[in-house]
Amino acid sequence: MVEKAVGRLRIERESARSAMVVRVGGALDLDSVEGLARELEAAVTSAVRQSIPVLAVDLEDVTYFGSAGLNAVLLCHERGSAAGISVRVVAANPWVVRPLEVTGLDTILRLHESLADALRSGDADPRP
Repeated sequence: MVEKAVGRLRIERESARSAMVVRVGGALDLDSVEGLARELEAAVTSAVRQSIPVLAVDLEDVTYFGSAGLNAVLLCHERGSAAGISVRVVAANPWVVRPLEVTGLDTILRLHESLADALRSGDADPRP
């Protein structure tokens, strides 16, 4: 497991044969988004290299989720999808869900209420 702190943000990444998990906690804002963006990019790259089909981004412990965070997660989703990785977002807390709903990203990103649900979900990503 890789664990990092970026300002008020905590990021952990771990992988298994079937899934890569990135757990995020704290405030995801302009001051911390660069660290998250780098970690998500590294997670996609690592998943591709290791032939890991699923990347779960767990945002349950996020206490602030601004537009910078929205963009970082959306970019991860786009990069993952382009590489054949199913990117699944764990988001049930209102700090994260509300911005996703307001921007309409809840219709694009694969949202799950728990990490267990995200890892259990076997259906493929919808393709345009």
